[in-house]
Amino acid sequence: MAVPHPCPRRVLTIAQAKARLSEVLRLAKKDGSQHIGKRRHFVVVPADDRHAKVSPRRAMGQWLVENLPRGASLDVPRDRTS
Repeated sequence: MAVPHPCPRRVLTIAQAKARLSEVLRLAKKDGSQHIGKRRHFVVVPADDRHAKVSPRRAMGQWLVENLPRGASLDVPRDRTS
């Protein structure tokens, strides 16, 4: 179930955000996410906030091993020259 997001206090147009980019970045750092765009919506968030919410990526091989259907056999070639 999706959690509804609170309505942003202010949504800047792209032209406003372009003209005041340094202010948008400062506000994102100070107050959190900044919403831009009326028709197409964009959100500016500080990198630290984004990295804190995104799980670290796993290696593809690890993901395949963890998500292999039970009982399936997988022949893994050991020699990469062939």
